[in-house]
Amino acid sequence: MHIAEEVASEAVAHGFKRLAITGTRWLVDSEVYPSALTAQGLAYMRPTPEERDEINRIIMNELVCGVLKAEAVAYFQRVYARMKDAGCDAVVLGCTEIPLIMGDTNSPLPTLDSTRLLARAALRRAVALPRGSD
Repeated sequence: MHIAEEVASEAVAHGFKRLAITGTRWLVDSEVYPSALTAQGLAYMRPTPEERDEINRIIMNELVCGVLKAEAVAYFQRVYARMKDAGCDAVVLGCTEIPLIMGDTNSPLPTLDSTRLLARAALRRAVALPRGSD
């Protein structure tokens, strides 16, 4: 199982066409999600370099430390709204900490929580296997 492939499959199942990718700068700058998304016919958009820097700062300096600020929520909402206006129809929460402050209840875009989607896929796979088979 590959986390980005699970997210891409979920996006396809929901009929999404163009995903916003958010996470740490290292993830967003990588080809992890673009490769998996394009393999399933999905388009994607990354935050601007300035947005990537601020998202990375919020994740590493606040969320990882358990600091949850209204200002961080507002920033993510602005970035997601801009990406929605640019044609994205869902957003990948590509970092385990982002769901601490963002989700379907406060995001301008439907969210795809990568950690939750991978966990669900692992559970489906685990219960599908006969006991004792590895």
